[in-house]
Amino acid sequence: MRTKEQDDQTRETIRRKMKISAKKKDKSLVMVFTGDGKGKTSAAVLMAFRTVAHGWKAAVVQFMKSPKDFKYGERIIAEKIEGLDFFTMGAGFTWNTNNRDLDVRTTLETWEKCKECVSSGRYRTVIWDEINYVIDYGFLPLASVVDFLKQRPPKVHIVLTGRNAKPEIVELANLVTEMKEIKHPYKLEGIIAQKGIEY
Repeated sequence: MRTKEQDDQTRETIRRKMKISAKKKDKSLVMVFTGDGKGKTSAAVLMAFRTVAHGWKAAVVQFMKSPKDFKYGERIIAEKIEGLDFFTMGAGFTWNTNNRDLDVRTTLETWEKCKECVSSGRYRTVIWDEINYVIDYGFLPLASVVDFLKQRPPKVHIVLTGRNAKPEIVELANLVTEMKEIKHPYKLEGIIAQKGIEY
């Protein structure tokens, strides 16, 4: 049971943090959604929706999904929302590449688009979807990403998604959320991805 003194200290701490927060209201944030659970891209795209709802523009740049892939639900609805741009640039979702050179080349082209979106001044929020995977696979140098994040322009929020976020990115981020898988229908019952749920 908490004492009145502890409650008062907590209230004072919150008050101080809110005062500091008000001073830093327009600071750009780096946010990371990682972990083995589902929902990383969905959470990031919801942030893009919120950005657009408040009158700013947002961009989603996808590293692994291919323009040739079937359309994901979030992409379908995003195409109907003015102010939200999707750049699906990957060579196709793969855990084991059959063409590393193509994957590296596509990754580097996508990385250029990420930097362009952030530096252009057009967007308030830019999502680098699945970037953690391509860093983890060695398709994109971690140092390039860290250096760019450190030099990012003010007032542009950047969201990085994908499993296995590197410690250097976690350290640099203002917000990190780890999605943890507890149960999954495919592993339990062999139920494959379903329209409206996974895509």
